[in-house]
Amino acid sequence: MTYTETSMDGLRAAGDELADATVAALFERGEVGTFNTLMRYVSVAGAPLPDGLPDVAREYLNATSVPPSWVDWDEMEKARLFFIDNNVHISTALSFAAMPACYVVPTVAKLLSATHGLKYPSKRMAETGQFTVYLMRPDAFEAGGRFVPAVQKVRLLHASIRHHLVRENRWDTGALGTPICQEDMIGGQMFFSLLVLDSLHRLGIHMSTEGAEAYYYAWRVVGAMLGVDQEAVPKSLEEARQFLDLYMVRHMGPSEEGAQLTRQLIDLYEEVVPGTFFDPVVSALIRHLVGDTCADWLQVPRTPWDTVVRSVPHLLGVLESIEDHSPLGAWALDRLGHLTSVLELSSLTRGRVMHYAIPEQLKKDYGVSNAVSRNRRWTPPAATVS
Repeated sequence: MTYTETSMDGLRAAGDELADATVAALFERGEVGTFNTLMRYVSVAGAPLPDGLPDVAREYLNATSVPPSWVDWDEMEKARLFFIDNNVHISTALSFAAMPACYVVPTVAKLLSATHGLKYPSKRMAETGQFTVYLMRPDAFEAGGRFVPAVQKVRLLHASIRHHLVRENRWDTGALGTPICQEDMIGGQMFFSLLVLDSLHRLGIHMSTEGAEAYYYAWRVVGAMLGVDQEAVPKSLEEARQFLDLYMVRHMGPSEEGAQLTRQLIDLYEEVVPGTFFDPVVSALIRHLVGDTCADWLQVPRTPWDTVVRSVPHLLGVLESIEDHSPLGAWALDRLGHLTSVLELSSLTRGRVMHYAIPEQLKKDYGVSNAVSRNRRWTPPAATVS
């Protein structure tokens, strides 16, 4: 598929018809509070829906309770194993590349600053981390899994944000397009998939083409379940590169909101890092992964660690050599990676399960083994625009 300014403009005007209609009906009938209260008890797939749930919500939940019929489960298993093998690196890329990339799109930064607690930046990071962990569990789509209810709630959360911003005249639809429009939803899908893979490549992580394609495929499934138009979403990594390049050229730039959100992200992870000596590593890693231009737009400070961080690929290369030649070393590094990811998520969530609810109002300060042949490493598709 070829993406053009005209086709992207069309995606900018579209939302999510099913979720938008559900949210509109819940607000019209005054049933949002009831829905949120009852949905706190729905956290795993296959659980009976509670009595008293509004009919329109019950219809929505039944309609979205299964993944798309076209899902290739072998491919999803490859993605899960790819995630297990690279969980620390993927968590790093999500935190220090994908999230800052969201902030470098001014309309997205404006939306995030208007709809998420600026005093509680850990909430969004915790929700994102928990969402990804749920996706990559073996039972993600089975009875008892937590991913399907989470994705159902996130989809309604997006619709509620559109509802509030438009109804309260807090969003210039003519100039900015529909809030959380199809173009931005696909853009977000690219940040969490292709941009993560780009970042792993930049860090020097050895990935197989098979593993990279499976990881991207898993996020295509996520996009479908979040209401992304499957006629418009890129089907391959090459198409994804074309879309992401055009999307970023169309929208990226500096903004006050983007700089503020980035500062909060840096402060958050500096608190997670023990002591203060290594605090500058957070800024240095963001700058390394997003590049100097975007880092300057986001006002990421330059530090003496900027040069040190460039040596990370060499260190990771040594660790991967240990994995390749020592089964015990591979086991130890995998366990260390798992524990690091668990501790990071635990720090962000404070040990709690994050609940996704429809906000009743918006506040201005709303408080397959991945063994890789060195001759068959995945390399990112080339840039499609200057």
